[in-house]
Amino acid sequence: MARMSAEERRESVIRAATAEFARGGYHGTSTEAIAKRVGVSQPYLFRLFPGKKAIFLAAAERCVEDTIRTFAEASEGLEGEEAQHAMADAYTRVIAERPEWLMMQMQMYVAVGAAEQDGDTEFGEAVRAGWMRLWDTVHLPLGADADETTTFLAYGMLINCLTAMGFPPGHRVWEGMYPSARITGRLEY
Repeated sequence: MARMSAEERRESVIRAATAEFARGGYHGTSTEAIAKRVGVSQPYLFRLFPGKKAIFLAAAERCVEDTIRTFAEASEGLEGEEAQHAMADAYTRVIAERPEWLMMQMQMYVAVGAAEQDGDTEFGEAVRAGWMRLWDTVHLPLGADADETTTFLAYGMLINCLTAMGFPPGHRVWEGMYPSARITGRLEY
């Protein structure tokens, strides 16, 4: 079996950290749990990343970038309502297939609030910068209309909350969603 390069090991740490932080949040997740999931020692983990915050921010960045890529690929060559439905459909498929991605997003927002209450703005700056890249990614396909972009992202956050709370497909809370934004399968964490 070939040895993993440091970059490949870094990638495995980001994937493991996403799963661990998605479940336990920033404060409830230990670097020991991440190292164990990857199969490395904590000292090796800290050769790849300078600390827990750096690991969390790398996982958060990956989560945002994956969301941006999902929206960009889904809306390529489309505009307006077609883009809206394509992005909504792609997003709901991804969070159904990778629920840890959804939960990582939710944990990112909680981590920002908690950190900023403690005077640490680094989480917030990183997450807000990612959010703005996300905004820009959906803004143009939706006709560069601020109201359409806000509505789309607001529905996305509602989908995140309803899904995270475990509302099953077919529940009446989904009735107000346009069909491409409805969750069609039960998420398993």
